[in-house]
Amino acid sequence: MPSQSKNSTFKKRANGFTLIELLVVIAIIAILIALLLPAVQSAREAARRSQCKNNLKQLGLAMHNYLDVNLVFPPGICDDGSGALTGGGWSVQARILPYIEQGNMYNLIDFRNSYAAGSSPAIDRVPVLLCPDELLDEQRSSGGVAQHFPLNYGANMGVWLVYEPSGTIGTPGSGGEGVFYPNSRLGAGHIQDGLTNTIMFSEVKAYQPYRRNAAPGYTSDPGMPTDAATLAALDDDGIADPRATGHTEWVDGRVHQTGFTATFPPNFETPFTGATDTFDTDYNSQQEGNSTTNISYAVVTSRSYHTGGIVNACLMDGSVRSIGKDIDLTLWQNLADRSDGEVTIFP
Repeated sequence: MPSQSKNSTFKKRANGFTLIELLVVIAIIAILIALLLPAVQSAREAARRSQCKNNLKQLGLAMHNYLDVNLVFPPGICDDGSGALTGGGWSVQARILPYIEQGNMYNLIDFRNSYAAGSSPAIDRVPVLLCPDELLDEQRSSGGVAQHFPLNYGANMGVWLVYEPSGTIGTPGSGGEGVFYPNSRLGAGHIQDGLTNTIMFSEVKAYQPYRRNAAPGYTSDPGMPTDAATLAALDDDGIADPRATGHTEWVDGRVHQTGFTATFPPNFETPFTGATDTFDTDYNSQQEGNSTTNISYAVVTSRSYHTGGIVNACLMDGSVRSIGKDIDLTLWQNLADRSDGEVTIFP
């Protein structure tokens, strides 16, 4: 057989991608990732919202278990009328601990005495009180030492008036339109609009900036704000920048820590310009229990980090609804008022 010359030997083609082919593959992968990522993020957000709703359902069930045992819903705080709240300041959320599988934490509490910042249970995390979307799910510290832990579900403390200690505008020791206020002892029959038409809890953000304690204080109604500018003009204690510690003390029963009011709809922005920046603020004209004469009016807006501006809320019957920031303000305020005579129809 004749031998082949070296010049006639065929060269094998090298295996692999050309640069153009590689770039095409990379481009296709990038497009697929770009298409897939929003779907993954949407699925994760849906899961977080579902967990948030489940938390609220647990709180609603716990509240009804408390009602079954005590025949009334828990008070916002217990005010002894001294004007210096030294005991009884425990929150609604603290009082239902045995019914959210936190019996050991509940046993640490002596409700005759104030909670102690920097120790249990104030510094302890209660998982069912925290939304998975919360960005600051962390202990509040001072000087590197843990002091408190925040929460994301505020109790319904009305629309504007929260507490009247002296009787200058009504019955001494009376509260506002909400379900929870100092020394309240409301049973299911007191929710005259019906349990399906009244909010129990709604979402709030941790580390919410707020102003408080008008000087010299309001002994008559200064008028409920109807816009952010009117709210910003209300008197406070004169501190230049609002405190950024609202809703960071789950043990504290005052409205700016564990409550909300329906003055404005969910996620409504109320900017206030301080010395260093402009802050989206809440407001409490007087810390409940800290005065025998000054009335507590509050703008503590329901807020969340959920997409679309929605907040989740638990009604007094234990059902949970998602409510948008564009809800009609009158409807929202009706939901926070336990006895305005309005039957709520959700859109």
